[in-house]
Amino acid sequence: MRLPRRPRLLLPVAIALVAIVALFFLFSGIYTDYLWFDAVDYTRVFSSVLLTQIVLFIIGAALMAGIVGGNMLLAFRTRPLFGPAVFGGGGSGADRYRQALDPHRKLIFIVGMALLALFAGSSTAGQWPTWIEFANGQPFGTTDAEFKLDVSFFMFELPFIRMVLNFLFTAVIISIILAAITHYLYGGFRLQSPGVHASKAARVHLSVLLGVFVLLKAIAYWYDRFDLVFSERGFVHGASYTDINAVLPAKNILAIIALICAVLFFAGVIRPGGMLPGVSFGLLALSAVLIGGVYPMLVEQFQVRPNQQGKESPYIARNIEATRLAYNVADAKVEPYSAEADPTKVQANAAGDASVTGVRLLDPGLVSATYEQTQRIRGFYEFADQLDVDRYPDADGKLTDHIVAVRELSGPPEGQNNWINRHLVYTHGYGFVAAPGNQVDSSGLPAYDAKDMPVTGSLAERTGLKESRIYFGETTGSDYVIAGGNPERPQELDYPETGGTGQKNTTYTGKGGVPVGSFLNRLFYAAKYSEVNILLSGDVNDNSKILYERSPRDRIAKVAPFLTLDSDPYPAIIDGRVTWIVDGYTTSNAYPYSQSESLQDMTRDTATDRSRVIAQQPQDKINYIRNSVKATVDAYDGTVTLYAWDPNDPVLKTWSSAFPGIIQPKTAMSESLLAHVRYPEDLFKVQRYTLSRYHITDAAAFYSGQDFWNVPNDPSQGDQNVKQPPYYLTTTMPGGEPTFSLTTTFVPRQGPNLAAFMAVDSTAGDGYGKLRILRMPSNTPIPGPGQAQNAFQSRFAGELNLLGVGASSVRYGNLLTLPYAGGLVYVEPVYIQVAAGGGQEPYPILQRVLVSFGSEIGVARTLNEALGQVFGTEDTQNDQQQQQPNQENQQQQQQGTSALQAAIGEAQKAYDDATKALQSDPPNWEEFGKAQQRLDEALEKLRTAGVTPSVSPTPAPTGSPAPSPSGSPSPTGSPAPSPSQSPAGGS
Repeated sequence: MRLPRRPRLLLPVAIALVAIVALFFLFSGIYTDYLWFDAVDYTRVFSSVLLTQIVLFIIGAALMAGIVGGNMLLAFRTRPLFGPAVFGGGGSGADRYRQALDPHRKLIFIVGMALLALFAGSSTAGQWPTWIEFANGQPFGTTDAEFKLDVSFFMFELPFIRMVLNFLFTAVIISIILAAITHYLYGGFRLQSPGVHASKAARVHLSVLLGVFVLLKAIAYWYDRFDLVFSERGFVHGASYTDINAVLPAKNILAIIALICAVLFFAGVIRPGGMLPGVSFGLLALSAVLIGGVYPMLVEQFQVRPNQQGKESPYIARNIEATRLAYNVADAKVEPYSAEADPTKVQANAAGDASVTGVRLLDPGLVSATYEQTQRIRGFYEFADQLDVDRYPDADGKLTDHIVAVRELSGPPEGQNNWINRHLVYTHGYGFVAAPGNQVDSSGLPAYDAKDMPVTGSLAERTGLKESRIYFGETTGSDYVIAGGNPERPQELDYPETGGTGQKNTTYTGKGGVPVGSFLNRLFYAAKYSEVNILLSGDVNDNSKILYERSPRDRIAKVAPFLTLDSDPYPAIIDGRVTWIVDGYTTSNAYPYSQSESLQDMTRDTATDRSRVIAQQPQDKINYIRNSVKATVDAYDGTVTLYAWDPNDPVLKTWSSAFPGIIQPKTAMSESLLAHVRYPEDLFKVQRYTLSRYHITDAAAFYSGQDFWNVPNDPSQGDQNVKQPPYYLTTTMPGGEPTFSLTTTFVPRQGPNLAAFMAVDSTAGDGYGKLRILRMPSNTPIPGPGQAQNAFQSRFAGELNLLGVGASSVRYGNLLTLPYAGGLVYVEPVYIQVAAGGGQEPYPILQRVLVSFGSEIGVARTLNEALGQVFGTEDTQNDQQQQQPNQENQQQQQQGTSALQAAIGEAQKAYDDATKALQSDPPNWEEFGKAQQRLDEALEKLRTAGVTPSVSPTPAPTGSPAPSPSGSPSPTGSPAPSPSQSPAGGS
């Protein structure tokens, strides 16, 4: 029964409409991508990648459809002339299938080949990086230990050969299956007793296909030999004794046998019958089992395991050498360090020694909450959970570690989160906030030297900060905004201000973003974001630009898809502008003999969110890494710039050849940028993970493993089994000068003692990137970080517990380790987490500094005082005696009842005065600081008298706003009084 004409026309019309809509959305995605790349001036990357993908798609689709479709057509055209009758007998199931499919065979064939071509082309196009590396591969100048081939063969050529072989294997296997089905449906062979009855054409056709498959297997066996350099069979990664002496000969033999079997399959074309193909298949299978499986297993079991150290030592040595080269730790310098920790032998005045007094006390992980509460200004701004450490000159021109952050936008206030506010009004964050890492004010808050909105402070003046709007940032980049608009009627919220409307507006004038003034651009972006307001809004005009992909990491990943990016972009003031700096790595898992490890496992600790890095690394396993690129993103206009930091890296040179001109030379970096370059944290974590074992270069010692190290757990996190992160701080290595460094410690695999201290120079210059390891004596136990933490808590448990009474709690900051005077100094800040009330979150305030050197431990309000207690300087000997009175003095002091009562009264009054200062509106920080000082003095009198006071040294205010630093608006918008500042570490 034929359908009426109109319903018959509806189906193709509907299909055509669906196709048009799908093509429109596909084109809109490609076109808007082009507009984005054009806006950032990286169209070369877009066009090269797109062209490569298109060519690979066409080649993959055409080859797959040609091979499979050609074999199906050949099977159909060589079908028996009289169908199944050639074998005799009646109909079969194949006849019924053929009769059902035959009327639609052309449509089925075309649709099937189209789908197969689509999948094959997409798969091939998705492997465009493999092709680009193969086509542009640069030599390493280093050969592997076994085959004496340049490393580039394993990195660039072998992956492409594998890709081609996998494609051909897939095409041949599908061809065999579909050709056999076609022959069966059209009578080419029948499954009848006593066996398979096949026509000559079917037998010849399938024999050739099976022969091609086995021939490909012979080629695969040959190239499998080179994959042995990545073997995981032995004690370490790389070809082991069994691989070289059993598997390698087996691969050679199997390649020859497969070649012979392929010839036997081809011989089946001439000689009828199934004997030759059967013999070939049996020989190949038996050889693979016996030669490829059983023989290596016997060698491993009876030759290697009884004498593994002796057999594997040469191959362990190869692995050690290759791993140290691949992870760029071959030049790491290990030197013995006596770590003599006798304070009486320290001749220098530690309290005046710049190598220890300038140590950073502010913990970037803890003070984020303090920045949030004291510098957020409004609830729709936020700071990163983990702040960054950089260095800036102080008023005297001396470089000082700073805790830096930018004030980013979290979104419109609750209840006002409509499309206009979200995308047209609340478009950017504002402000750069910084504080010296070794100073706090009198109330324990960061002593900000860049703060508020607009940005004020001595640091902002010294750096010449001109543009502090944050249109591109770590948290602002999650959604698009449309900026620019009407400059005569600004509507973008710039920052809150007192008076008038309560806010200052601005209009974006940066060069970043894609113009959306034209109807077509608005139409395509409306389709991209499924948002009709982009097309209809009267606030979007000829001056408007759409800004998206605003996260620094996302922008860099898009213009440089060959890079793995560091998890921690950090902001810096570069030439008067806030600029994000991001480290880019070239990584691979194809370096011969190098140990392959999980990037996530190597970099996981308390300070790292690995989910952001893994997104840039399709395969988590790597065995080669270089910090080849330093990238910057302008926080205002989004300009992305890539610099070749390691121009000798062959992987970077390969990609630079593929995308010429997108990476600028290192010499193009300005002095202002070089001043803020630092050694990347993720690379350092990978290298410390590697050096925990590969500091050993002797194969026998490596096999025994008795001197392997571990990264200690973070002692400030209690019982949580998480690694201690490395710390940026200015430190002085033996024989050197104070240098901004990235540091870490090691402990033995068994035991909590300190095994080694490692630092890398993080300042751009001749010393940059030099890894130095101070190895502790193996016969003298040196306290490790966990033991130092336990000693702190045991010695000062009473005093520290006093700080956490009431609505406050004690928070331990980062435990820093520094070489000093032939020993090691541990420094740890102690914070009080104050419950601010008034609907605000608790935030930490620095209240104590703990210091230990050997068996001596000190605790004080400032680092200078704590150092004086430990090293017994003349200025603090009397204070130390007061802090550690003997029992006789305690008894005498306890007899002075009147003095005790007076001290208790002083403490209570100081506590009341501090509480009153906090609860005033706005808080009176000057009076709070004075009361806090009097409270500390009173508590000191009580403590030296052996009395545990019942008053909290840090009041827990209720209903009071969070503290605001000097001159900064409080959360209500009114300025707070300026507290006097006292350096926590001395000035």
